[in-house]
Amino acid sequence: MNPSTALLTDHYELTMIQAALASGHADRRCVFEAFARRLPDGRRYGVVAGTGRALEALRDFRFGEEELDFLARQRVVDRRTLDWLADYRFTGDITGYAEGEVYFPGSPLLVVESTFAQGVVLETLFLSILNHDSAVASAASRMSGVAQDRPCVEMGSRRTHEEAAVASARAAYLAGFASTSNLEAGRRHGIPTMGTAAHSYTLLHGDERESFTHQLASLGPATTLLVDTYDVTGAVDLAVELAGTALGGVRLDSGDLVNQAFEVRAQLDRLGATDTRIVVTSDLDEYAIAALQAAPVDAYGVGTKVVTGSGHPAAGMVYKLVSREGDGGGMEGVAKASKDKASVGGRKYALRRRSPEGVATEEIVGINETPENDGDDRGLMVPLVRAGEVVAPTDVHTAREHHTLARAELPPSAWRLSQGDPALPTTYLDDWS
Repeated sequence: MNPSTALLTDHYELTMIQAALASGHADRRCVFEAFARRLPDGRRYGVVAGTGRALEALRDFRFGEEELDFLARQRVVDRRTLDWLADYRFTGDITGYAEGEVYFPGSPLLVVESTFAQGVVLETLFLSILNHDSAVASAASRMSGVAQDRPCVEMGSRRTHEEAAVASARAAYLAGFASTSNLEAGRRHGIPTMGTAAHSYTLLHGDERESFTHQLASLGPATTLLVDTYDVTGAVDLAVELAGTALGGVRLDSGDLVNQAFEVRAQLDRLGATDTRIVVTSDLDEYAIAALQAAPVDAYGVGTKVVTGSGHPAAGMVYKLVSREGDGGGMEGVAKASKDKASVGGRKYALRRRSPEGVATEEIVGINETPENDGDDRGLMVPLVRAGEVVAPTDVHTAREHHTLARAELPPSAWRLSQGDPALPTTYLDDWS
């Protein structure tokens, strides 16, 4: 049995339930939505990631004896609320964008239909997963998109929390990275893993000759040798001398990577190692990768910048009540009117308007009704949970395939790294607000 996820939440989620039970409104039918009011500066689109992890966490959202005992000892909520939590099972419906989909401001990424109490208690859990994973995936998609057919390797485990490292590897792979250095991500999610040696291995030995000799003897000539511990030119000569022209690759991790890549490529070709790949690392982001596209680089290793969302570590998503059961039994839209934090009331439905050539042109969001498909459009809302049961895939491979297709629909403006508006405008068919 998996550990409970029920306490991966905020104190006030439970006190709201206590107060709602007292007021008699805990069972009022409600609709909650997760969405982003805006994209981070400079981003032309976002990527939905973490949905599969959120749905798996929902399966384990149970208040067992340990959780209830903690809440009782800390006097977080009263006995009536504890009894309600002991029986908690989500029995509502959830629809939303498929994991791997691209999104824009206002996109209804997750629509939770349930009672107030059943839905509100999931806010922190869902947002903590979606905000982290979507931030990483959005950055990774920009990086892998700029890299084009050159693979990116996620290698940021040492720059974040140990569990965030696994989630980051999953999100980066979803968004087009080819592999990860994190073995737990490989075990848990079936992501390809790779890695060879760091500078410490070279420094362990008396010199590079000894280091390279033992690495080649152990891992074979297809391995990648790190050549910038001392002198790059001398290390490349030595690497080909020891491995022959079948040497798999060399890695550059410091200095002027663009000039070094050109120099090393020319050197390898002179030595006959024309198939030896050049891998570059060293605090890369999408801008550095773009600059290196003119250089003869074969693969990129990305660490800190991808696991921290390349300057935007949270996607800025919120989870808001947008509709509730009225006194007459019908559903009525509700919305915040706060300055800079206004929301649009009513249950949302979305589709992506496309040109006859299949290029996305607009995000259409209907309020309380599904927008009409004009023949070229693609519906975006898919069932995720029905009557409390998860009905959508939760694996990263399905999400990765979806992202590849969704990203391919975007117009050329989506690939720009400069400041600018989202690649697609969001249009509400009913200006309820």
